[in-house]
Amino acid sequence: MNASDTSVRLGGAVRAWRRLRAGLRGWGGVGAMAVLCAMALAFVLLLPLSQQPVGTDGHTAPAGHRVSQGTQAEAEECENPQDQSLSPSDGGGDTPVLDAIKDRKDRRLIVGVDTNSYRWGYLDPNNASGALEGFDIDLVHRIAEDILGDRDAVQFKAIPTSRRIEAIQKGEVDMVVRTMTINCDRIGQVAFSAPYFVTGQQVLAPKTSKITGFDKSLAGKKVCSAEGSTAYDNLEAGLADKDLPASTDISTTVPNQLDCLVKLQLGDVDAVVTDGALAASQAAQDPTVELKGGLFTDEYYGVAMKLGSDDLVRQVNRTLENYIKDGGWKASYEEWLRPTMDQGDKKSASATPPAAKYK
Repeated sequence: MNASDTSVRLGGAVRAWRRLRAGLRGWGGVGAMAVLCAMALAFVLLLPLSQQPVGTDGHTAPAGHRVSQGTQAEAEECENPQDQSLSPSDGGGDTPVLDAIKDRKDRRLIVGVDTNSYRWGYLDPNNASGALEGFDIDLVHRIAEDILGDRDAVQFKAIPTSRRIEAIQKGEVDMVVRTMTINCDRIGQVAFSAPYFVTGQQVLAPKTSKITGFDKSLAGKKVCSAEGSTAYDNLEAGLADKDLPASTDISTTVPNQLDCLVKLQLGDVDAVVTDGALAASQAAQDPTVELKGGLFTDEYYGVAMKLGSDDLVRQVNRTLENYIKDGGWKASYEEWLRPTMDQGDKKSASATPPAAKYK
């Protein structure tokens, strides 16, 4: 079993554990406690045997290295996952991952991005240069400048939503900068920077629809989400917790979240659930759709890297800290996101970068 398969199975185990725990809340008494304790013990005992993180050379990391990388059990117990990153680098210490990047023959940073998310990472047909543009793309250029001294020393790779974690674990990219939410499941699979953006999940539907948000108005409706996304996880949880009607159909999933907009336009689905920031950009692309209801979760985007690449994580956190301090973050927000997210004089809650906290 490779690391990617293991991560997928463990992610499913975590979700199954959560559903079981929720289901037992109504039992009460000693019986429920006994079942929970037995399940927890089995999970903790089996986990170290099944999870073997991949090292920077693509092979299984040695046993001593696994301790620093954390486990899914730790992820299950985590609180505030956006505050679990490493403190910024101070310029000292060993930097094996950074050195390997700098020693490449073509000396470029390899980054997984989206090429279809309007104002985040996309190709503007009106741009004669054919270069990628957007908020995430600006951040990648800044990271490359800080690491390699050249903002254009980047090899962009288009990575679908469903393959973000796999691409990192297999060493196809140095990092993914692609509206990727930091959560407890994922911090056991990849290493995240401090958060660089805050938003939340939201519903997108035609303006003529009677859907009002993430609520009973989705009864009997077909809802689309991206594979491997927090949107799908929230839809699953919504059904399990009965926040959504049992008749809500969440079976439609796609590799890229933008594909949901296409399905919505074709009438194949009734609504889309995705991050509010992405939904706002999609609404800007298509005036026949709109956001329905408010944000119903908190989502913090982070730069994702391979577990164990501590020096790279610390460097990215140093870049983020400076990017916010010197006004680079604000300038990028003003250029790319303010037109779709702010409503007149009302500034979006996302207009302010999240405060960084470190473990």
